[in-house]
Amino acid sequence: MAFSSVQFLFVFLPLAMAVYYLLPKVLRNAVLCGFSLLFFAWSGLRGAALLVGLAALTWLGGLALARVPHKKLLLALLVAANLGVLGLFKYAGFAAQTVNALVPGLLPVLSPALPLGISFYVFTAISYCADVAAGRVQPARNPLRFFVFLAFFGHGPSGPIVRYAQQEPQLDARSQARRLTADRFCYGIKRFVFGLAKKAVIADQLALICQRVTSVPADTLPAPILVLGYTAYMMQLYFDFSGYSDMAIGIGTFFGLELPENFNYPYLAQSVGEYWRRWHISLSSWFRDYLYIPLGGSRCGTARTCLNLLIVFALTGLWHGAAWQYVVFGLLHGALLCLERLGLRSLLEKAPAALRHLYTVAALWLTLIIFGAPGLDQGLAALHGIFTWQQGAPGYTLAAFADTKLLLILLAAVLLCGPLQAALPRLKRALYDRTTPGPAMTAGLLVLLFLGLMRVTAGTYSAFIYFQF
Repeated sequence: MAFSSVQFLFVFLPLAMAVYYLLPKVLRNAVLCGFSLLFFAWSGLRGAALLVGLAALTWLGGLALARVPHKKLLLALLVAANLGVLGLFKYAGFAAQTVNALVPGLLPVLSPALPLGISFYVFTAISYCADVAAGRVQPARNPLRFFVFLAFFGHGPSGPIVRYAQQEPQLDARSQARRLTADRFCYGIKRFVFGLAKKAVIADQLALICQRVTSVPADTLPAPILVLGYTAYMMQLYFDFSGYSDMAIGIGTFFGLELPENFNYPYLAQSVGEYWRRWHISLSSWFRDYLYIPLGGSRCGTARTCLNLLIVFALTGLWHGAAWQYVVFGLLHGALLCLERLGLRSLLEKAPAALRHLYTVAALWLTLIIFGAPGLDQGLAALHGIFTWQQGAPGYTLAAFADTKLLLILLAAVLLCGPLQAALPRLKRALYDRTTPGPAMTAGLLVLLFLGLMRVTAGTYSAFIYFQF
């Protein structure tokens, strides 16, 4: 059940809010637990049962970590259990295929259905155990509060990845931190509407261009079509993911929970390192705090630091998907960060800002071709076609991949992913202002809400017609 679906917008979210606010505060965490479990069960009962099992294991493990004198072994077991479940569902098939490519037929290829949000709540559980073991936080004693922290439906499926230290003050439904004011509620509406518009009005429309381009072998397409398709993919990826994060922040606000920001105009970055400090911030900081720093971080020599970066970004790439193209994507970003550390960053600092930005956008765009292609071979074929400016097979015209409306949406996406906000600082401040919006902002939100709901309902109606006829 996507946040931008009719079921969520018109049934699940209103019902959850109604029950939550009609019942006394002492029952509100139980309400959130119940609706969160229902949300995950909507995608599969086995996935919901797995979530409950991991939540119970992590909660009990946290209590035990606070009591045992030697914590490393127990922490290792808890981390291994969480990673083992993630590996079984997400990576077992990929590992078997890789081995079978070397020794055909050696291993069975498992393909279990991937439980909703497993990558996010496993990483959340691991960070919780690590923080308890290190003494940074005290373990949660109330299981309902812990389940709200781990699996609240607002952040469970697509993040951001939350930390217990950030969330703990808000987990008591009777606390002042959970109090919902008019300004706070209006801010939640604003963020949710912005996210819905990003997702339904921009990302889902740009996905049409991406799907049309990637459905054709890259070596048969003209270079301009490849450029169009992967530029649309770069924009679609940002508006889709940041839109979900905005909706998650809005949903959290409706229930008095502050979720961390996950994006900060990453396409305005002037280095790859800065990009990763702006993109999917909760994931980048997770890998920094729980892998990069424990490996030695940048405290080691240059060679070891670069190795640490390559390890971290290879795993960052693999986190996004079980395929070699994601590993290659991560290694490319790790290599770019190594180059920046070895001297490229010093050269960039002396260059004009426009040149630094051009370098970053070009590096991101080229690596996202690998990331977004149907496979590694298609990504390499697309890069080859662009660099050689291939003519492609006859008959492929621009009109077959994007009409005027889609091109205008792509242009709007390029402007709205950061350049317009950078040029108009007052607009940027207004977007994140936490006070009750004035008439102009209210009118704009109503227009965006209308457009978002029109796109959502239009998609549902089209699907209904398809299945009927």
